[in-house]
Amino acid sequence: MTTTSKVAVIGLGNIGKTITQNLIKSNRPVIVATRQLEEAIAFSQELGNLVTPAETREAIQQADIIVLSVWFHTIIEFLEQYREELKGKIIIDPSNPIAPDDKGGFKKIIGEKESAGELLAAILPQDAILVKALGTLGVASLANAAFASPEKSVLFYATNDSAVDGVVAQLLQDTGFEALKVGGLNQSIRIEVFGDLHEFGAIGKPVSVAEAQTKI
Repeated sequence: MTTTSKVAVIGLGNIGKTITQNLIKSNRPVIVATRQLEEAIAFSQELGNLVTPAETREAIQQADIIVLSVWFHTIIEFLEQYREELKGKIIIDPSNPIAPDDKGGFKKIIGEKESAGELLAAILPQDAILVKALGTLGVASLANAAFASPEKSVLFYATNDSAVDGVVAQLLQDTGFEALKVGGLNQSIRIEVFGDLHEFGAIGKPVSVAEAQTKI
């Protein structure tokens, strides 16, 4: 697998669309899929030849890296439905285990000390590799802080498989950020919502590499 591995973005909500838009700014081709093929086709037509629409199953089959831009509560069903197709793939999970509360904000929907990364790692398809990434910033910052100059902002990531570090770092760089690994998936709680390295946690904003390294 190379740093130009094929990427599929599954799910075209605000996060999925923003990730796709950032990637094509680096001339990185992207396969896009969502529940309605017509939506993927329309979105790809807006962005040009670097974006290819596909049915979800076909997108997974064609790609090496699957950016799973869907709600956390749907991921378990997704992993089961596409278990065969996901074997051996790198699965990038930006999801955060939250839901609206009754106060106009959000609440965590798993245990306070549980992380989405560790829960999902336990149910991965055979030989699939999970990476928690692309979910450490809100969608506005993911769009507006990309390709910052002269110093790029950081996207943190966590994975248990160091063999994919180069591929993941290149992907995050192609979205317009510097990649900074926080460790294995046992550290993913830090980069999920309310974690100390999440924009909506203690860190509070996009940060540079120098700033980030003082927090890790």
